Amino acid sequence: MLATTGWTSVYRPDSGASPREAALASWARAHFEGRALPAADAPAPTVARFFAGLDGAQRARLTEGHPLVVGNLEGAPSSVRYRANRISLQRAARAEEVRGHDITLAPADRAMAARRAHRFESLAEPDRQILTFDPTGGGLVAEVFGDLDVARRISVVVPGVDTDAITFERTERRLTAPVGMAQSLYEAERAAAPGGRTAVIAWAGYTAPTGVGVDAATGRMAVDGAARLRALTSALPGRASVALFCHSYGSVVCGVAAHELPGRVTDIAVAGSPGMRAGNVAALGTSARVWALRDSSDWIADVPHMEFGGLGHGADPVSAGFGARVLSAAGARNHTGYFEPGTGSLDNFAKIGTGAFGSTVCATGDDTCRRGISRTDGS
Repeated sequence: MLATTGWTSVYRPDSGASPREAALASWARAHFEGRALPAADAPAPTVARFFAGLDGAQRARLTEGHPLVVGNLEGAPSSVRYRANRISLQRAARAEEVRGHDITLAPADRAMAARRAHRFESLAEPDRQILTFDPTGGGLVAEVFGDLDVARRISVVVPGVDTDAITFERTERRLTAPVGMAQSLYEAERAAAPGGRTAVIAWAGYTAPTGVGVDAATGRMAVDGAARLRALTSALPGRASVALFCHSYGSVVCGVAAHELPGRVTDIAVAGSPGMRAGNVAALGTSARVWALRDSSDWIADVPHMEFGGLGHGADPVSAGFGARVLSAAGARNHTGYFEPGTGSLDNFAKIGTGAFGSTVCATGDDTCRRGISRTDGS
């Protein structure tokens, strides 16, 4: 089993093929009970049809044999992906634990391996619903709160810089990490609409810039992130509408993706945005409603909102000329306070996520941000 999944040796990020690459190569060569497996990048409907033809025992065997591929297959049943990623996380944790005791490694590398092992063990706990997991590099992770399969509305939290598997969740300053943000939004949505069927995804499914250097000032990493975000939103189960909540550099990812997002993405809300790589809402090329908010204490306001020679991300989304629906962020503090309970920003996010658009609170104190929305469900 280990030979088919690429976990035949201790994972060393700087040497040879990664476990993910080895798993993909094994998947590409494999057949399952006499039939070819769908390509790992096959369209979600193709993957869905393949899994629909398998019974429970067959799904379990395939998951056990190829967890690092099955766990990331867009179109595979959510429950299957959760199980596959739990297996991959457990194996990744064991591999990192071995690295943490390898005396041939530098102390800093051993310490990082120990941190990764701890994070992977936490993510592998039975009650967690991990939709995406790839240990390569800093690691890609996505977690679901709620029942994705029956949800009528799905919210996706798209975070910014310094996001990877280690920073996916934090004990201190919990609401500055994707897990804390998504949990806070899910709880607010349930409070706002107790009978509503909603789900929230904490999505660290792209390689984010580290710090506020050159990578954060360009759209290079956002292009890859946008492609992954399009794939995610296109493959979510059912017919639920989707709202994106994009923080900081995550709003760059959402802006780059906007023109190719599926029609089910009805709302894009950006907070603390350095820009969306566009001069105005029309230039985004999306039919989704675009919402923007920023607290007065957020340092991102001092970043030049422009684009020149590939540097910068374009116009300020909260400016009048951009054309977004500008919301109140009352009570949010600094650049990372938008998901704090009791803030106007989280309250507005929850209203967007549950479709209560008519009760959103505009930054201007009037009804400017709500104009053109005829009913509370947005239809």
